[in-house]
Amino acid sequence: MGLEVVSGEEMYHLAERLYPICRSITGNGVRETLNILQEIVPLELHEVPTGTSIFDWTVPKEWNIRDAYVRNMQGEKLIAFDRCNLHVVNYSTPISATVSLQELKAHTHTLPDHPQWIPYRTSYYKEDWGFCMSHDQLQSLPDGDYQVSIDASLENGSLTYGECLLPGDTADEILISTHVCHPSLANDNLSGVAVAAFLARHLRQCNRRYSYRFLFIPGTIGSIAWLALNEPITGSIRHGVVLSGVGDRGSITYKRSRRGNAEVDRAFHHVLDARGGQVIEFHPYGYDERQFCSPGFDLPVGCMMRTPFGQYPEYHTSADNLSFISRESLQDSFIVCTEVLSVIEDNRVYVNQNPKCEPQLGRRGLYRSVGGETHSRETEMALLWVLNLSDGTQSLLDIAERSGCRFRSIRDAAERLIECGLLAAA
Repeated sequence: MGLEVVSGEEMYHLAERLYPICRSITGNGVRETLNILQEIVPLELHEVPTGTSIFDWTVPKEWNIRDAYVRNMQGEKLIAFDRCNLHVVNYSTPISATVSLQELKAHTHTLPDHPQWIPYRTSYYKEDWGFCMSHDQLQSLPDGDYQVSIDASLENGSLTYGECLLPGDTADEILISTHVCHPSLANDNLSGVAVAAFLARHLRQCNRRYSYRFLFIPGTIGSIAWLALNEPITGSIRHGVVLSGVGDRGSITYKRSRRGNAEVDRAFHHVLDARGGQVIEFHPYGYDERQFCSPGFDLPVGCMMRTPFGQYPEYHTSADNLSFISRESLQDSFIVCTEVLSVIEDNRVYVNQNPKCEPQLGRRGLYRSVGGETHSRETEMALLWVLNLSDGTQSLLDIAERSGCRFRSIRDAAERLIECGLLAAA
């Protein structure tokens, strides 16, 4: 799988364009986001009506917001939705009222440990209203009355998600999923949206052994809805990864699938072992991998992040802005994805066609003519490992793991041996 040159600037520009949009688990913000993504990815949009039963859940009412503010009695806007959409608790019910400072404080969230930041809060499944502001600002408010207004609607509608299937040579699928339900948060999760979008564009131009299914879905409720509506086809998913928080300056973190040693888990471990990064064990909390890995499905789906969620103070705050992500990190995350997918695409099983003792490699031009060259030595060891372990039961990734050679070296060795007639597909 060739590497398209996708610049971090392109992905950053997409995140920058999507950043002002107020998204939630339903509503026009999600649709606007998906419409923009259609310029890059051939997305099919799906609408799941309010009230639809999806396993133990029900698709909620659709939420849309037009404006919101808090004013003092002199008419001065102290906080305004159009200045920062995190100021409103996501899914707040509409309100227009005059309240005391005490009541305003009861409906306001702050971050005392980071008194200048605005938190991100939601009220998806409990109807309520609320605001978020900096702790410093709340502490500075004088006693008195305040005008609060949230011009929003919460009514029957639908949940919207985007899906793109890129057919390959086989019907076996690789699932790549990212959530699109957060408002102005750059790392969580516009970074995942941007990398997934450009990864889909890249893969459209590649020869594909596997089919690729991209999902741009609201977190939790979106993956549950997709699984409930598409259960018959989940058996085709052979590998998968959820992309989230892939734009910060930390190193790559990969969270294993529930299976723990699925091929996608091993591919990530192999790539990160050479590049640097960490692999952590599965746990049933986090992003949508926990839905794909629920025991009734147990799909081989892991999660790729940089700094794990909740382990950086900017998480779910106004400090997760466009300056928190970097073009270099976006590009690095994209490259890691393509390297992992290359391992999975090229991981095949072969049979040595001359298994009784070593074949004479020198007369086939496979041995170096001058001794002492380190690179040549590594190349020859890869040839010998592939010949020795290709018995029809071990894949190229198996051989790479056992030999300590990089997968690319093992794959290149296999290709040279096939050209010489010493290796054939199992």
